[in-house]
Amino acid sequence: MGLGLLGRGVGDAAFLAECGAIVTVTDKKTAAKLAESVAKIERYPNILFHLGGHLLEDFTTADLVIKAAGVPLDAPEIAAATKAGVQVMMSTALFAKFAREAGAKIVGVTGTRGKSTVTQMIAHSLISAAAKAPADRRANIIVGGNVRGVSTLTMLPELYKGYPCIIVLELDSWQLQGFGDLEISPNVAVFTNFMPDHQNYYPDMDAYFADKVNIFKYQEDEDVLIVGRSVLKEVSAARPAAAPHVPPTIPADWQLNVIGEHNRENAAFAAAALRALGLSEREIKSGLESFQPVEGRLQFVREVHGVKIYNDNNATTPEATVAALKAFDVGLTKSHISLICGGSEKGLDLKALIAEIQERVSQVIVLTDANYKGSERLMGELKTAGLAFEEASSLEEAVEKGMKGRNGGNGGKGNGTLLFSPAFASFGMFKNEYDRNDLFLRLISELRER
Repeated sequence: MGLGLLGRGVGDAAFLAECGAIVTVTDKKTAAKLAESVAKIERYPNILFHLGGHLLEDFTTADLVIKAAGVPLDAPEIAAATKAGVQVMMSTALFAKFAREAGAKIVGVTGTRGKSTVTQMIAHSLISAAAKAPADRRANIIVGGNVRGVSTLTMLPELYKGYPCIIVLELDSWQLQGFGDLEISPNVAVFTNFMPDHQNYYPDMDAYFADKVNIFKYQEDEDVLIVGRSVLKEVSAARPAAAPHVPPTIPADWQLNVIGEHNRENAAFAAAALRALGLSEREIKSGLESFQPVEGRLQFVREVHGVKIYNDNNATTPEATVAALKAFDVGLTKSHISLICGGSEKGLDLKALIAEIQERVSQVIVLTDANYKGSERLMGELKTAGLAFEEASSLEEAVEKGMKGRNGGNGGKGNGTLLFSPAFASFGMFKNEYDRNDLFLRLISELRER
């Protein structure tokens, strides 16, 4: 249920078909809108397509329903399947179930912000340590979950490569629904923080938190639970079996390649998880210091005409953009920062973002589109605060205005930073946030040095 365009549904369907299953792929989107995904799996004779809507009988007569992330909580098709006694699972949780049965250790990372970076920090450090370890200490490291274009289910054969397996999963709230359905939680759980988000999906923050809780809800006493200080009270109130542990800060002399205090906090989460997995301090320090920024997360792209350009495409909430702006508090003055932002509405508070823009940004370029109600609200609040901004009806125009703003008034030499940190979702102008990310990177790669 839900083929989508991100590649996970395609991978799931192909893997199940190759295992010999008769697979029905159903999606509310039409075949035309899903043409790119359909083309990748239409060669399988045992995959049937029911697109442009759902047929209730598909859900009540199947042996198993695998639902994609973001399926509405009250989807009538899921209710019908459950009533008919058909098991409903999610891909990553199904993989985790088999991984546990195969004896793998599972590390899960969630949180409103930081989960991608923490996941990749842990995985990078584990892979680095495993590569240098003697044969009796080697491990097979598998990374999955909320990873672009990756069907975690297709990694099942990796569980049987001969070495002990450590699975590192980035888990958003939707994927954790699947863990709740199967009543499982990771052996090592990291819960970074909890902030308003996805209020266009969940009826309230309690429902959002209820899905997040599945990361530790089914842990046992001997498992490990690492939490951010900001969420400690809420987690403790849920009475987890494993005692929640707030990690200490990393040593001041550890030199990271990622900027910002929020990334040093991310490194502290990763370090705590790595200690729980048995790595030495030397291995942890080496791994974290050699880690490079994740694409789309405060990623330095290149310098053009003296302007340093950063891609923070995955900042889809105001809080994420606030964290990005604070990360540049390293001697730059307000006149050095141009910000490209704007997108579709999530209904989140903008006060902190407006204050941060007022404090740190000299040029604001807002992406505008008929579907971008978030941009409309942002522009309204910028006007109320007396802050100037420019509008751009395309990302190309936004980049052009940003570079012009950074190069102007300095003899054409340029200075400072151009930051793309949207603070909103992408839908409307782009197919998804990855489409937005790829376009920004292409535009920056095409900028010419003169």
